[in-house]
Amino acid sequence: MDRAWKHTLMKTVHPRYQKADRTQKKVILDEFCQTYRCHRKHAIRLLNGPVPSANPPPRRNGRQRRYKGYMVKVLEAVWEASYYLWSARLKAALPTWMPWIRQRFPLSAAQEEQLLAVSPATIDRLLADVKLRLRRRTYGTTKPGTLLKHMIPIQTQAWDVRRPGFLEIDTVAHCGSSSEGPFLSTLDTTDLHTTWTERRAIPNKGQAAVVEALTDIQTALPFPLKGLDADGGSEFINISLLHFCQDRKIYFTRSRPYKKNDNAHIEQKNWTHVRKILGYARFDSEQALHAINDLYRNELRLFQNVFQPSVKLLKKIKRGARVTRVHEAPKSPWQRVLASPHSDPVKVKTLRDQIQGLDPFALSEVIDKKLLAIQRLVFKGPLPKPKFHPAWGRKKLRRLESPIKAPTSTLPTWHDDSQNPVKRLEINLQKERFLETL
Repeated sequence: MDRAWKHTLMKTVHPRYQKADRTQKKVILDEFCQTYRCHRKHAIRLLNGPVPSANPPPRRNGRQRRYKGYMVKVLEAVWEASYYLWSARLKAALPTWMPWIRQRFPLSAAQEEQLLAVSPATIDRLLADVKLRLRRRTYGTTKPGTLLKHMIPIQTQAWDVRRPGFLEIDTVAHCGSSSEGPFLSTLDTTDLHTTWTERRAIPNKGQAAVVEALTDIQTALPFPLKGLDADGGSEFINISLLHFCQDRKIYFTRSRPYKKNDNAHIEQKNWTHVRKILGYARFDSEQALHAINDLYRNELRLFQNVFQPSVKLLKKIKRGARVTRVHEAPKSPWQRVLASPHSDPVKVKTLRDQIQGLDPFALSEVIDKKLLAIQRLVFKGPLPKPKFHPAWGRKKLRRLESPIKAPTSTLPTWHDDSQNPVKRLEINLQKERFLETL
């Protein structure tokens, strides 16, 4: 039943209802509700209302959608190629990516202007159906160093630095589900002022491996290294790293034991720049060491430091019990390096020549190929297919992630978990969840 037919019915029934008595009105209402398919009270309001106009009222369609199919597909492609930046960072990255977006997606001048004008809230709304919730897992394999702690001062608050060169450092273990035997780790470092991040894969957490990786990172940084802040792990609290800092006049501090938030910046990078890229698989071969370092030193380093904007907290405003955080506009680490007068001009010129004409889409494709080759080092056969898909949405994810609970009264007592079908199902589910993170 369309709107025009309903309007014709109203014009026919309305005068009859106004002239009818109480008994006739009851019959008219019964017929009108059945034909018009509405509630009785709604029918009374309509028939007691004003006389219908000669023509049906125009439909109010509301505001037209500004971003439709093709524009959403372009935005999804950029979001995927940028390794799933959140909306504020993706909005800041769009002007940098636009020259290469034009090469891959034919856009008119109006569409380009429309894409650059999209707000972070609109990006969240347009990408809501394709986002996948990621679960964060943490492993700890470091042991606290008991010596030399009195020689290394404790840094309890974040450095109030106005120049680059002050780094927080940490290690991420690639041990899989077991910390037994030798395995690779990633030495992760991030600069507090520019958010520039460098990583190196190391064969173990020995003193020599950490110092060698830090020496390589110091050479790659586009600014002088002025300070290091680490946790209390034995890979950092040792005489080799202490001499490394003393010889180069690097200010060396450590965080308090069991105070994870003392190193909040590097803890965030452990997830976004290491776990999110390599997952939770076990890497323990020399071939994997060279492949991961090749990715860290080249494509991934340029991609995340040049083409991925980051957001920095400027200040906190406390009003009673409410704390308001004020952030600066998103910028890439490379933009902050260029804006700093303390950057090394020689290294900046080298990086500028290297970055000129670099295509972020092509860079993202090379990173995907190298990551696939790294995964092949773990899985000798066919790679496992992903169990989750972004289009499933949140409800199905919650249903899949819910633990399996065995009935308490109907199951017999099992002497061996391998004979218990529920336990076997739980073990298989845990294995599948582990493979999904790779």
